[in-house]
Amino acid sequence: MIFESLPTTPRSEELVDKAFSRASRTGRAKSGREAQEAMLRTAANILADNLENVVTAWPDFGSDDETVLLPRDEREDLVDPFYYELADAILKMESETFRDEGGVDALRMSLSELSWASNQIRELRSEYQGKMRKTDADTARKHRKQAFARFADILDEIEDDLLRVGAARDALRDLPEIRPDEPAIVVAGYPNVGKSSFVNRVTRASNEIASYPFTTRGVQLGHFERDRIRYQIIDTPGLLDRPAEDRNAIERQAVSALTHLADAVVFVVDASGDCGYPVDSQLELRDEVERLFEAPVITVCNKADRSRDVEADAYMSVTEGEGVDDVLERAVLAVGYEPDIPPSRRE
Repeated sequence: MIFESLPTTPRSEELVDKAFSRASRTGRAKSGREAQEAMLRTAANILADNLENVVTAWPDFGSDDETVLLPRDEREDLVDPFYYELADAILKMESETFRDEGGVDALRMSLSELSWASNQIRELRSEYQGKMRKTDADTARKHRKQAFARFADILDEIEDDLLRVGAARDALRDLPEIRPDEPAIVVAGYPNVGKSSFVNRVTRASNEIASYPFTTRGVQLGHFERDRIRYQIIDTPGLLDRPAEDRNAIERQAVSALTHLADAVVFVVDASGDCGYPVDSQLELRDEVERLFEAPVITVCNKADRSRDVEADAYMSVTEGEGVDDVLERAVLAVGYEPDIPPSRRE
């Protein structure tokens, strides 16, 4: 998964203790000026390398929104727009650290600060190595202590950035892995209409099922195969029919999935009234989805064993196991995926 392998972010105090302790052991193996130089190199390298490793472990979010939204074939090294918008929403929703500071933008700023600190420490190492040359042991020790004090000041300065990056890692590490190169079917609709039940029925997913709004707090992913092609099927959070600017962070996740992922949309409607939302409101949301997104939209009436009082492309009852396969086949046809088949080799 894109964020799963991110390493634990150390605290500034942990890094300083690690670097200075290792430097002390290194210094005991030598004497005089050589010991001080060895301690300087060891501490600087540990601090700079650890900070650099934290930064390089993160994927590239791009430098601005225009860069992030380049066509897919022009931004192979950047985070897919789906992950960018989903990460931004989750950071603002899950972490108080980011709520007032700008989501992914705040994360990028903190990563930039860590990179700055790593470079500063390397520059100080070179500066003090130069000062130690051709000095006696006592003067070299003074220079080494000055360098260590400046190292500690730099780590104090980025303490909040390390905490911010650590919070981001904890919030994002369990995101599902969405593959932009595989066809994707997005399941959308109001809360409690049966989206998660449908996804669980046709895949190996095990999303939480319950009868309260916003059970699905994040994008959930399942897979199924047809004709040796693997399809992704994405269960989105419940969307409410209200202006985009009024949607909360959970709802924005669903909109992001629809915008960037959907090769087809299965829009689930509940005509029975059990979901708690009027059919007219559900259809208005369906119409909004059709207006905003280019992917074909299949209107599916779920709980059809209780009511079929709505015009739909297909009818099913997930709980009774009726019509589910037909809906899935309709979605596959709507995707119309044709894999690239390499030309056969000439004899």
